Amino acid sequence: MRTQAIAGPTATAVSLVMLGALLTPVQAAYPERPVRVIVGLAPGGGTDTIARIMTQKLTEAFGQSFVIDNRPSSGGNIAGEMLARAQPDGYTLLVITPTHVVNGSLFTDIRYNVVRDFTGVVNMVYSQYALSVRTSVPAHTVAEFIALAKTTPQKLLYASSGIGTANHLSAELFKSMAGIDLTHVPYKGSAPAVNALLSGEVQALFSSLGGLIPHVRAGRLRTLGVTGPRRTPTAPEIPTIAEAGVPGFEVSGWYGLAATAKTPAATIERLNAAVNKSLPDLRERYAGIGADTAGGTAAEFNAYLKSETEKWARVVKLSGAKVE
Repeated sequence: MRTQAIAGPTATAVSLVMLGALLTPVQAAYPERPVRVIVGLAPGGGTDTIARIMTQKLTEAFGQSFVIDNRPSSGGNIAGEMLARAQPDGYTLLVITPTHVVNGSLFTDIRYNVVRDFTGVVNMVYSQYALSVRTSVPAHTVAEFIALAKTTPQKLLYASSGIGTANHLSAELFKSMAGIDLTHVPYKGSAPAVNALLSGEVQALFSSLGGLIPHVRAGRLRTLGVTGPRRTPTAPEIPTIAEAGVPGFEVSGWYGLAATAKTPAATIERLNAAVNKSLPDLRERYAGIGADTAGGTAAEFNAYLKSETEKWARVVKLSGAKVE
C-alpha cells in the first residue's frame, strides 16, 4: 500500500510548526536548581521566621532547596539592591516588607525602585500593629484618645523604634487622618520603645500586636485598636482603628515574595500557586507568631505594592522624615 505525500497549504503549515519546534529551546521546569531567598534582616527575627516557615514548604513542594540568605544591612536596602541586580529567572527572590516600599521615599540615595525593578509573586502573611496606651491615660477607646489629643495638642508623647520605621509612620498617618498633633520620641528598636511606654516616658505607641498582648493581658497596657482591615483572630475583642474612630485607616505589616522584574510569567505563576496551596496548612504556625495568612494573585500583589508605595510616599512627605 502506498502512502500519499501531504501536499499544498497543509504541508506548509506542518513544516513551519516542525521548524518552529526545532528552533525554540526547550525550557526546563522551574526550579531545576536551588533558589536563593533574600531576607533583609538578621536570623531569628519575625521576618526571618516567616520566611523560613514558607521556604520549608516550598522546598517540599518543588523538591529543590529554597535557601535563606540573610542580609541585615542598610534598612533592607542591600537586600533590595541585590534583587534588582539579579537575573530575572526566579532563582533569586526577596521577602519584601513595607520597609522596601517606604525606603524609596525615606532614603536620599537608594538604588532600586520597587515598582520598576521588582515583580510581586504573592503576599504571604500580614500582621497587625496596635495603638496602645498606658493604663493611666484617661482614654479607653480610639475616639476618646483622639478627643484627649485635641484638648492637649503636642503634650501626648508617642514612642517609635526609630525615624521612618513602620510604627513611626503608622502614627504619622494616624495623626494626619485623625486631625491631631502628637509628639514623636524615637528609640533605637522596638524593645526600648515598649519599655518607654511601660515606664511612663511616653503615653502611646504603635507596635506589633504580638509583642504587646502579654502586657495588655497583665493589665500594664491598654490596646485601643488594631491597624489592619479587619479584627485579628489573635485578639478579636479589639476593634480596628477604622471602625473605632478613623474610617479608612489601615496599616498592615505584610510579608510577601518578590522576584526581579521581567521574570517569566510562568515562573511567577508556579511560585504563586505553590504559596497559595501551602498557606492553609501554615495558618496555625503563622498565628502562633501573631501573623494571619494572606495569599492572592500576583496581579493583586503588584497592584498592592504600587498603592502602598504611593501611600507611604505621602506619609513620609507629611512627616518630613529623611535618612541620609
